[in-house]
Amino acid sequence: MGILVGLLIAIGCMLGGFVAMGGHLIVIWQPWEFVIIGGMAAGTFVIANPMKTVVDSGKATMEAFSGKGPKRKDFLSLLGLIHALLREIKTKPRNEVETHFDDPANSEIFKNYPDVTKDQGLVLFICDYCRLILIGGARSHEIEALMEEEIGTHKKYALKPYNAINTVAEALPALGIVAAVLGIVKAMGALDQSPQILGGLIGAALVGTFFGVFASYGVLAPLAIKVKGVREKQCSVYTIVKQSLIAYMNGALPQVAIEHGRKGIAAADRPTIDEVEAATVPGAQNREAA
Repeated sequence: MGILVGLLIAIGCMLGGFVAMGGHLIVIWQPWEFVIIGGMAAGTFVIANPMKTVVDSGKATMEAFSGKGPKRKDFLSLLGLIHALLREIKTKPRNEVETHFDDPANSEIFKNYPDVTKDQGLVLFICDYCRLILIGGARSHEIEALMEEEIGTHKKYALKPYNAINTVAEALPALGIVAAVLGIVKAMGALDQSPQILGGLIGAALVGTFFGVFASYGVLAPLAIKVKGVREKQCSVYTIVKQSLIAYMNGALPQVAIEHGRKGIAAADRPTIDEVEAATVPGAQNREAA
C-alpha cells in the first residue's frame, strides 16, 4: 500500500506541476519511447541475471508491495518455539529430543508453531544447530562463526533481487538517452518540415530522457530499497535464532536465552517480556488457539 500511495503522490505532483505550468499531457504520451526504454531495460535485466534471480525478483517485488515480512506475532511464535526446543534439550534424553529435529513435520512442538514452520529454510536452520548442541563438544564461538557464515550466505542470495533491480535503475537514465537520441535522429530526417512539426518531434525525443530519469529515481530505485528492507527483515529471524542458541550454549537458561533473541528484534516489532513469558508457558499456544 505504501508503494502505491508513494507512486500516486510522485506521479500526481509531477503531472500536476507540468499542467500548472501550462504543459499539455498529450505531449508526454509517447508510447514508442516507452517501448524502447522498457524493452531495453527488460532485455538487459534478463541478460544480467540468471532466470532464478529474474523469477525471485518478481516474487520480491510482490513481497514489497504487500509488505510481506515477519510481524510481531511471528517473532513471538519463533521465540516460543526456540524456548520449547531448548527446554526439551535441557530436560529430556538425547534420543527423545532428536526425533523433533529428524522429522520436524511430525513433531508436536513444531506443530504448535505453524507460523514458523511455513519457512522451511528457517526450520532446517533451527534443526541443524540444535543437533549440534545435542551432539556436544563444539565450542560456542565455533558454532557462532558457522552460523554467521550461513546467515551471510542466505542474506547474499536473498538480496540478489535488490541488486538486480537497483542495477536496472542505475542504467535507466542512460537508456532514456538512447531513446532520446533515436528520437533526435528521427527529427533530423524532418528538417524540411515546418517548425511546428519539427518541434513536436524534438519534444517527443526529450520525453525519452525524462522517462528514463523518472523511472530510475522515482520508481525503480525506491522499489529496490523497499525490496531490500523487506528481505533484510525476513533474514532477521535467523539472527534471533543464532543469538538465542549461542546464549544457551554459553550457559543461559532457556527463558534467558530467548531474551537474547528478543533483544535482536526491532523496537517496533519486539514483543514485551510479559508477552514472551505468556507465549512460553507450556500449553499456552494450544489454549490461545482454542
